[in-house]
Amino acid sequence: MDRRRLEERVMKGLMILSTLLVVGSSVCILLTIFLKGVSAIDLNMLIQTPKGGYYLGKEGGILNAILGSLVLGVGATFLAFLVSVPITFYLNLYLRRASRFSYILRFLFDVLYGMPAIVYGAFGFTLMVFWGLKASLLAGMITIAFLIIPIMARATDEVLKMIPFELPEASLAMGTTRWETARGVIFKQALPGILTAVLLAFGRAIGDGAAVLLTAGFTDSNPSSLFKPVATLPLAIFFQLATPFPEVQRRGYAAAFILTVLILMVSLISRILSWKFTQNVVR
Repeated sequence: MDRRRLEERVMKGLMILSTLLVVGSSVCILLTIFLKGVSAIDLNMLIQTPKGGYYLGKEGGILNAILGSLVLGVGATFLAFLVSVPITFYLNLYLRRASRFSYILRFLFDVLYGMPAIVYGAFGFTLMVFWGLKASLLAGMITIAFLIIPIMARATDEVLKMIPFELPEASLAMGTTRWETARGVIFKQALPGILTAVLLAFGRAIGDGAAVLLTAGFTDSNPSSLFKPVATLPLAIFFQLATPFPEVQRRGYAAAFILTVLILMVSLISRILSWKFTQNVVR
């Protein structure tokens, strides 16, 4: 058999095997969460806060954790958006794309992207000690914002690099300023990708537990203040699965199923919005 054909078949087999492993692992995870958790889901779990002894098998729900994750995720995503999007526009519109400074900045974002979440939690805890903050919703927002800034920045940067170079050049040639070009031309073209980046970062924000373990704290109450502790779904899952009570463990799997559904909904919304706004994109 020809050597090139053999290499092609081997690589094709490896690609198929990798695909099956990823798809199979995903299906196993989803089935495990669904089968172990769906039986424990009821209306009270979604609309009530934990009563006394909820994590010991008593009555109540995880409404506080659901609301806490959503509020924390929205706040952190907003803070990250205010930082990451201007940086990426500066990189692609005001700097030369191949400049040394832009290369260094992208390299730093890549390093931060791969940093473990617990490191951000330790950094956020250090900031809390320095500023005199207690475990609170605000501290969790700031920490999660640091976590998702490189995610949002790199995703937005890749979107901006895909925009045809002639578009901003034509806009600038007509006498517009760089800010007008960024607002009226670049932003409109990149809007579907930016929305996707924002929603992906939001999905990471509501699903991370390590970064908020040291900064957001935990409470049985619904979020009411930036300066009070807040419950999150990842920590609620951790606390329930760590107990020796089978009923509480089933609730933990149910909470994991709810979190998975939320993240899937975020992914679906990002797809829909991207499809809706692509009508303004120049191919």
